[in-house]
Amino acid sequence: MSASLIRYAVRTASRSSLRYSAYSSIRLNSTEVSVDPKISSIVDQIAGLTLLETADLVSHLKTRLNIQDIAMPVAAAAPAASAAAAAAEAEPEVVEKTMFNVKLESFEAASKPKIIKEIKALLGLNLVESKKFVESAPKVLKENLVKEDAEKLKATLEGLGAKISLE
Repeated sequence: MSASLIRYAVRTASRSSLRYSAYSSIRLNSTEVSVDPKISSIVDQIAGLTLLETADLVSHLKTRLNIQDIAMPVAAAAPAASAAAAAAEAEPEVVEKTMFNVKLESFEAASKPKIIKEIKALLGLNLVESKKFVESAPKVLKENLVKEDAEKLKATLEGLGAKISLE
């Protein structure tokens, strides 16, 4: 019995309304095929099985007839992906971050006016908006800056008395 015949038998077994009689014929791809009575009786018996019994039958046929599982295209991609994931876990890559968010964490009270002026110039806000922005710290100043620009901005603001973090 070939693997395709077993798969066909299992598929037909799940259709409980489909019954075959002796010398019955079935239609496959618009071609009528005559079925042997012996096979027809086997199919009738399989059709009467429950889902669990059918699963046991399939596993027993696979072991008895030494039928290998056929990997489906989707299933074939899964082992490759899991192998790649296992390799990634084995050697963690050190990925250097290239884009940073500059965040104003806090500031010294004495340097508040200088920081407000710098934020006003940096973000193009008016004086009232920049004062509210500074007082609402911690808050993100700039997003997605390259490393050099983020470091320059951090150095400038820390020179004025602000505490800056790069995220």
